[in-house]
Amino acid sequence: MTQDPLAFREASKKAVHDPRLKQALGRIKGHFQLARRFASSDFPDFDALRGQGAAIREHSITHLHSLLDEFEKSVTTRGGQVHWARNATEARQIVIDILKRSGARRVTKGKSMVSEEIGLNDALLAHGIVPIETDLGEYIIQLRHEPPSHIIAPAFHLNKEDVADTFRAAHSKLDPARDLSDRSALVGEARAMLRAAFEGADAGITGANFLTAREGAALIVTNEGNGDLTRLLPRTHIVVTGIEKVVPDLNAASVLLRLLTRSATGQPITSYVSVMSGPHSEEMADGPREFHVVLVDNGRTRLLGTPAQATLRCIRCAACLNHCPIYGAVGGHAYGATYPGPIGAALNPNLLGISEAHHHPNASTFCGRCAEVCPVKIPLPTIMRYWRAREYAAGLPPITYRAGLGLWAFAAKRPLLYRLGTRLASRVLKKLAKGGRIRALPMAGGWFAIRDLPEPQGKTFMEQLNSP
Repeated sequence: MTQDPLAFREASKKAVHDPRLKQALGRIKGHFQLARRFASSDFPDFDALRGQGAAIREHSITHLHSLLDEFEKSVTTRGGQVHWARNATEARQIVIDILKRSGARRVTKGKSMVSEEIGLNDALLAHGIVPIETDLGEYIIQLRHEPPSHIIAPAFHLNKEDVADTFRAAHSKLDPARDLSDRSALVGEARAMLRAAFEGADAGITGANFLTAREGAALIVTNEGNGDLTRLLPRTHIVVTGIEKVVPDLNAASVLLRLLTRSATGQPITSYVSVMSGPHSEEMADGPREFHVVLVDNGRTRLLGTPAQATLRCIRCAACLNHCPIYGAVGGHAYGATYPGPIGAALNPNLLGISEAHHHPNASTFCGRCAEVCPVKIPLPTIMRYWRAREYAAGLPPITYRAGLGLWAFAAKRPLLYRLGTRLASRVLKKLAKGGRIRALPMAGGWFAIRDLPEPQGKTFMEQLNSP
């Protein structure tokens, strides 16, 4: 599957008319949205917790350099090593050099969006090192040679029949007549295949949900236990993560954990919370002999001091994806990038460049649901507006779009003309409505492809506000 952010418009049109994808995406409301609603409502004053989490993340970003220095010193004190990567190329090379020095040929991997971002798997294969994804969703899409379609549920676009077909094709040495119609059978087969991978791995690679500066620790959360098997069984453990993941200490991380799990899967806490802080010692029954942390910049520091700086607060919970009507209509693959949905729209123009990802900030209705559910209160619509302004300044939108925007700006700057236009539009649109809905308008086919508009009241907001 080709990843091309410039093909977003074409990929979106194809995705909207994919019935299987539509069925898969339909599970978002009953799964992620409902789970988050229950989890947040059960927590006393969840919004206050969000405020606390936002303050922790903002403090961490504004003190990024000092916290990273403290983190490096703490890791080194515990016997680990920290490596700094300015970009994806350097990050890949650092990991490859570590693995070659240790003689690793087979590597198990925990779920890591940063390793997807830097294209680590392909680089490992090119150097004769075999990576095996151990998160169930990541394992499935690795067998299918597909990128993840969701930040926390990489195979969310698939159904169990797709998974069964994938396992039959990939696990060709097993009985072809075996029954894979039940989800438990699929999980059991994946568990058996991955157990051999865990036992034979020379090294393990994980990401990190948080890094704590004071303790020099990396934290990961999982529900499958694959993270612990990946980090504990092999001789070498490598953490690959973005520099923005650092927080002051475990106390700060504990606040963010409460937000992360409730916002992501609707759980008070995940089944496993693993704290990793250095190599095996004589007092430990298990653990790696080498502990490495690769801190990846890859454009993150470019965001510091810009209107998009708050993007770095993100804790990768995917709540914004789960509540976004655009993501809910086209899925993740349409974005052609590692990070889809609203967070991708806010992050990709920096990571990939505005010329490559300028479609993404426009993939929004600006309903504001993403900001309302963000556990660390990232003002995602505001950041998307910033990137739209950058896109416009670069002359990237089509001339018809720029002409239309110029016409709107001309009217918006003239109150009398704007009031006249809105009055006329509200009355005309009311006439066009049928059965309380507007289902089509000229030159607005994209908007009405997946939604209708409610019938207008026939008067503008200001007219209704000022009426007796």
